[in-house]
Amino acid sequence: MAELTRALLGSAESGPLALAGGTRDGGIGTSAALIREAVRAVDEGRGVAVLCDMGSAVLTVKSLIGDEEAGLPAGTRIVDAPFLEGAVALTLTSAIGGDLDAVLAAAADARDYRKR
Repeated sequence: MAELTRALLGSAESGPLALAGGTRDGGIGTSAALIREAVRAVDEGRGVAVLCDMGSAVLTVKSLIGDEEAGLPAGTRIVDAPFLEGAVALTLTSAIGGDLDAVLAAAADARDYRKR
């Protein structure tokens, strides 16, 4: 997904982006530790948008956001958007200078994209 969105941006510079899919050993699944590391890696003090693909990722991120000891930066938010369309919308909005609210709104708008 990151490779696709970067390709679609062309020469535009995206905001910081980190991947946290799968497990440490390369397996399929969700790792709270990888999510925590990815969120911390991109945090610039303005909030972090986390795009989840499926239910277990959503549940894991929600539990991390709700746990003060998890150490996620203030302003970490789950993006409520379809995975592919949301990723493109949020990456583009970030690249043109959108703040966290603009990024979240653009990704959420992707839910209503019509293909006809």
